[in-house]
Amino acid sequence: MTRSKPSDSRRPLAFLAIALATVLGLVACTGSPGGGNTAEGAPGGDDADTAVTISLEPKNGSDDVAPRDPVSVTVAEGTLTEVVLTNPDGKQVEGTLSEDKTTWQVSEPLGYGKQYTWSGSAQGTDGTTVPIEGSFTTVTPAATNGVQSNVGDGGTYGIAMPISLTFDAPVKDKAAVEKALSVTTSPENEGAWAWLSDSSVHWRPKEYWQPNTEVEVKADLYGVHFGDGVYGDNDLSVEFTIGRAQIAKGDTQTHRFEVYRDGEKIADYPASFGRESDPNLVTRSGVHVVMSKHAKYFMNNPGYGYEDFEVNWAVRISNNGEFTHAAPWSVGDQGKANVTHGCVNLSDKNAKEYYDSALPGDPVEITGSDQKLSPKDGLYYDWIYSWDEWRSFSALES
Repeated sequence: MTRSKPSDSRRPLAFLAIALATVLGLVACTGSPGGGNTAEGAPGGDDADTAVTISLEPKNGSDDVAPRDPVSVTVAEGTLTEVVLTNPDGKQVEGTLSEDKTTWQVSEPLGYGKQYTWSGSAQGTDGTTVPIEGSFTTVTPAATNGVQSNVGDGGTYGIAMPISLTFDAPVKDKAAVEKALSVTTSPENEGAWAWLSDSSVHWRPKEYWQPNTEVEVKADLYGVHFGDGVYGDNDLSVEFTIGRAQIAKGDTQTHRFEVYRDGEKIADYPASFGRESDPNLVTRSGVHVVMSKHAKYFMNNPGYGYEDFEVNWAVRISNNGEFTHAAPWSVGDQGKANVTHGCVNLSDKNAKEYYDSALPGDPVEITGSDQKLSPKDGLYYDWIYSWDEWRSFSALES
C-alpha cells in the first residue's frame, strides 16, 4: 500500500484553519505599445496594440485554491518561452508544456495554505515579449482527513475479500470522496463502492472475485474537499492479487466442515459448532470472510467464565468471536453435536490443515443455524447484502 502526500516543500507548516475552495476563472492580459508588455495587474501600459494574450488559471490574486484545482498558463497569438511557478520557499512546481507551446499546466498537487508566484514570458507572433506575472494562494483547511486500506501492496487474498478504506474521521461529502476512488481489475470484475459507515467505504464484486484477478486501487484524495472545510490528507494506491478459489462450507446441522478448491472438494471434516441452547453462542449463518490467522490465540469471554484460554491453529472468520481452531477437548462431539461457544471446533490435525490452506479473504459459508450474520458481527459482513442493496449504499446512486 502506498500512502502519499506532497513533499514538505509544498505542505503547510502551520495548523490548518477554515477555508472553502472556489472555482476559479481565467484572466487575460495584453501587450502594451513600445515593448512594455505586461500581464494583468503588473505595471505597464493599458493599451492593447498587440494580439498576444496570456490567461492565468486561477486568476491573479485568487485565494482558497484547492491543491487539485486546475492551474495553468495559456497564450493566444504566441508561444510560451518560459514558465515558472514557485512556492514560498522558491521551489519550482512541476508542470508540462503542450507541444505547440501555448499551454503550461501544473502536474503535481500543490500544498495547503501557500502562496504561489508566477514568472516567465511569452512571445507574440509579432515578436513582442510579454512577461508572466501574478500569484495565488491555496486553501488552508479547517482539518485534514487521512485514509488507509485493509489490503496491502503485493498481497494475495481470497475470492471474498472486500476492499475497505477507513478514514481518520467521518466524511461529510461522501459523493466527492467516492468520485476520487477507482478500482481496476484484470480480468474485469463488476463491483461497486458502498458506504458502511460515515468513516468507512467498501468495494466488493457483484459475485466472488474471479480467481487470479490483478487489482489496482487508487484513492486520489489529497486536495479533495470532504465538506465543512475538511480536505483529504493523503493519496493512496494499492496493487494486489486474488488467489485460487477456495470456499469453506460449514453446516451446523450435519456437523461437517467442507473445503472446496477451484470447484473440487479437498476436505470434509467432522466439526462442532456453537450450541443452540444459547442464542449468543450460535455460530451465525451467512458468508463469513477469513480475517486473520494465528498459530496460537488466547480466547477471552469473561461472561462465560474464561480468560486467556489458549487455542492452536485459529482462523478468525468474524469480529464476534467466531474462529475455526483446534479443540482436542471436543473431538468426541465433532461430527455429532454442537457444544462450542460459537467457534468451529476441529481436531488438531484438521485445524492445522485448514489453517495452512486458508488465505485472508477466503469465504466461509455457514448454514443451518437460526442466527444470521449481521453488521455487528465483524468488519467483513459485506456479503450479507444483495447486489441491489449493496449498490444502494453508494453515495453516487441517484
